[in-house]
Amino acid sequence: METAVKNLLKQERVAYILQRLEELYPETPVPLDHKDPYTLLVAVLLSAQCTDERVNQVTPSLWELADNPADMARVPVEEIQQVIRPCGLSPQKARAISKLSQILVNEYHGEVPENMAALETLPGVGHKTASVVMSQAFGQPAFPVDTHIHRLAQRWGLTSGKNVAQTEKDLKRLFPRDKWNKLHLQIIFYGREYCTARGCDGTVCDICTTCYPARKHPKKTKKA
Repeated sequence: METAVKNLLKQERVAYILQRLEELYPETPVPLDHKDPYTLLVAVLLSAQCTDERVNQVTPSLWELADNPADMARVPVEEIQQVIRPCGLSPQKARAISKLSQILVNEYHGEVPENMAALETLPGVGHKTASVVMSQAFGQPAFPVDTHIHRLAQRWGLTSGKNVAQTEKDLKRLFPRDKWNKLHLQIIFYGREYCTARGCDGTVCDICTTCYPARKHPKKTKKA
């Protein structure tokens, strides 16, 4: 008699995901080119609704204009906007870059604060951007959730995924704190390479099929 194929239990899924992602991505270089917390902050801000590749093409020209808060604060917003236009949403992003640079100079001695709450008060800086800066610039434990992570967490049964805030809470509860910074990048890399929005529907890639061998139908993901 054939044994019924069983999906992995949640803790088994967590263990397998950690192991598989570590095998695939032992190294996790930060996808956005930067040289310090300020250039990372600006690059992450620019990456909203834009690819990392596009941001990396645009930022060298922006750093030629200014690569620190004091110099950027003196650049006219129109000039910033002209350079960052390929990233989309350039009027809002240019204003945010200019304003946050002024705030860093006036309130933080020209330094990016190593503080989540302070970062979130800066123009154009939401929770996800602040989380990326805390984890990638300062090495503080954080779990930034983007659309890739939100999608995969649902496909892998790690969250009910009503929104990114809930997904972040669920992932932080499931995975060890000392793995967060590396794991969020590993999931992003995997989502881009193997478990893409169109290329996998929860029944194709290695992790989806290992975690859910009995899954017969595509897993519908709720938009963040």
